[in-house]
Amino acid sequence: MGMQDIITTKLLAAFAPESLHVEDESHLHHGHAGHRPGGESHFRLYIVSSVFAGKSRLERHRMINAALASELKGRVHALAIHAQAPGEAK
Repeated sequence: MGMQDIITTKLLAAFAPESLHVEDESHLHHGHAGHRPGGESHFRLYIVSSVFAGKSRLERHRMINAALASELKGRVHALAIHAQAPGEAK
């Protein structure tokens, strides 16, 4: 299973999101810090979950970082997070 699938699976289990989109942006970082041959090092995610209602941006990011702690300690160098509660403007 690739890292994009691992991230998706973990976030689905942790947050039961209404919507989730995980993008591998590693190809945009070729030659930059943290880039690895074969990619799977830089990701961007868009997630909408009721779990985030009433939470600050920082709290949401901490929740996601905790759910993906082992991946962030290992192969994932960067993770751009766009986390929203249902009904929030994009």
